[in-house]
Amino acid sequence: MSNAATFDTRTDSAIPVASPLAYSYRRSGAPGGQSYRLKLRERAMLGHLILRGGAIVLDEAVREVLGLNLPGQPQTLVQDDSGERSIQWLSPDEWLVIVPGGEEFPLEMALRERLGDAHYAISDVSGGQTVLEISGDAARELLMKTVVYDVHPSHFPVGKGVTTVFAKATTILRRPSDACWELVVRRSFADYCYRWLLDAAAEYGVNVER
Repeated sequence: MSNAATFDTRTDSAIPVASPLAYSYRRSGAPGGQSYRLKLRERAMLGHLILRGGAIVLDEAVREVLGLNLPGQPQTLVQDDSGERSIQWLSPDEWLVIVPGGEEFPLEMALRERLGDAHYAISDVSGGQTVLEISGDAARELLMKTVVYDVHPSHFPVGKGVTTVFAKATTILRRPSDACWELVVRRSFADYCYRWLLDAAAEYGVNVER
């Protein structure tokens, strides 16, 4: 999905929005083949929050409001049972929370109310990021061509997430399940990363889900 209407909780009105790749889809003519080893999908219009502060204070608040604990180990990722809500460790005092679109503002307000006067920071970066999902039996081969980080299963198990370099762009690489990998990319690099993926995946055959 590249275009949609979202509910603005600040103004109680529906507003039209477009994903970072909406224009890319219109002008790329990306293939959708009968035989392919890769699938590429944008998980568009999700809610992205950056949390900063002390782990103990934030963990209690996040657990009460979202029902998830902060990841206890560096470079790890936790998800709810549906896989729609996740928290990723970015640094000792920084975490990325991703939730379905429309949940980010109520979540931020609930966390602020719960945290009160504690020392913390919450930034809504939903408009500045998007998620590209890569799946298929050639997904790891594709990543080996485009990222500098070691993506061998022994070094990059399910539940890991790192900040790394993808095709000269800084991205967050995540492995939420055996079936897929995710790239969290900045809006300004989304078209560049998308086109790089299409080019790198051409030899395997790639189906773009829009």
